[in-house]
Amino acid sequence: MFTGIVTDLGDVRHVQKRGDTHIIIGTHYDVTKIEPGASMACNGICLTVVEVGHAHDRWFAVTASAETVAKTTVGHWQIGDSINLERPVRVGDELGGHIVSGHVDSTAELVGIKPEGESRRMIFQAPDDLARFIAPKGSVALDGVSLTVNEVDGPRFGVNVIPHTLKVTSFGALGEGSAVNLEIDLLARYVQRLLQA
Repeated sequence: MFTGIVTDLGDVRHVQKRGDTHIIIGTHYDVTKIEPGASMACNGICLTVVEVGHAHDRWFAVTASAETVAKTTVGHWQIGDSINLERPVRVGDELGGHIVSGHVDSTAELVGIKPEGESRRMIFQAPDDLARFIAPKGSVALDGVSLTVNEVDGPRFGVNVIPHTLKVTSFGALGEGSAVNLEIDLLARYVQRLLQA
């Protein structure tokens, strides 16, 4: 379980497709405290750490299945790409964002950017079948970043990204046409399921 508060900006160092996709990600985390088998949110995708570098190398490796590649942006990651990282929440940690599972629903496309003061208003287009789960003042996780939805227009929704978030996440490098991993709010998912019962 995660909160959508990015705590490191890593970088893709190696990608190898061999049935599944094997990825090495550079990090500022103390890798001596990351065990193989641990979960890591990588651009919002909960992935299992399969290997860890030495203390001076600062990298960890993950493996993405074909299902993960099909549902997320991981199949388009290239060497040098910035990756938003978050370690799992521990009991007693502050829940600064919202409850994020790391189970990405689909991707959304960035279709518009406009300045709002020092911030940026970013407009995303969600898949039609997920649009009903996105509500004004609700939460979404985009590339693992917990954001508040400002407005909704059909499958399009807007979020306001403050300068701090632009600086410490990959959002500062996004341009129109960029795809991001979208995880709808966990509560919205369960409410919808209950309404169908």
